[in-house]
Amino acid sequence: MKTKFVIGTRGSLLALAQTEIVKKLLENNFPNFEFEIKKIVTTGDKDLSTNWGSKGVSIKNFFTKEIEKELLNGEIDFAVHSMKDMPSINPEGLIFSGVPKREDNRDVFISKTGIKLLDLPKNPVIGTSSLRRAECIKNLRPDAIIKPLRGNIHTRLRKLLEEDYDGIILAGAGLIRTGLKDKITEFFNIEDVIPAPAQGALCIQYREGDTTIKNILHSIVDIDTTKVIMAEREFSKIFDGGCHTPIGCSGKIIYNESDEKLLELFGMYSLNGKTYKRKIVGSLEESVLVAQQLAECLKGDIDE
Repeated sequence: MKTKFVIGTRGSLLALAQTEIVKKLLENNFPNFEFEIKKIVTTGDKDLSTNWGSKGVSIKNFFTKEIEKELLNGEIDFAVHSMKDMPSINPEGLIFSGVPKREDNRDVFISKTGIKLLDLPKNPVIGTSSLRRAECIKNLRPDAIIKPLRGNIHTRLRKLLEEDYDGIILAGAGLIRTGLKDKITEFFNIEDVIPAPAQGALCIQYREGDTTIKNILHSIVDIDTTKVIMAEREFSKIFDGGCHTPIGCSGKIIYNESDEKLLELFGMYSLNGKTYKRKIVGSLEESVLVAQQLAECLKGDIDE
């Protein structure tokens, strides 16, 4: 029986930190197995000049296709990605496992001076290349000047210090996972800066039909988290979500008076400079249907 397994991932500090989380979870569950991490350079890693969040730039598979190729060829046994970066449809022959418990999915503000966003002087320069984040920040601070910002976490933190930014927006999960939580000036309220669908969640991808890997990965899956992420990704799929689409979606589990689990799903969509927001509650067991209902509500608001 095979006892050594190779995990594929990008070589960034965040990607490696996320893969280490998965590796340690599996090592705890299978102490007699060996798990080895293999760093794979993707097209997106090679191109450090393109602004992937800008309009007209396609990012489909730029950070995954080399990893998926090695997975399909059997050079690695499974791969770890950030779920929010994954297309809604897998390449033929590959599937996702369920999702482990996710990290805090909120976006955060990091200020050069330690001052919160709403307390900054007039016309602050805020760094982000995300249309979603830009729309949310402009709603909070209409006077803000949005300046593109690209690079890994450490590159963005360096640019904050060295370049003309008063503050930058990042995903809190990445800072927490890389040991940089102390850099955070403030966590945004989810209803003010709505996270990207599946933000903070890990994606584990493996070959279809590989029952050994399926069973191994099942040991670290959190069923409730998986249902929430399914809803967020369904919402994204309906609105054709991506870096060029200013949408956000965040779900959480709440309980009714009978102590039954429900899904509270919050979504936003921006069109022509106007942001639409909605929140609904529905059955956790029918999380995809809840996402569809939320999307219909927002579409109704947009059409009014």
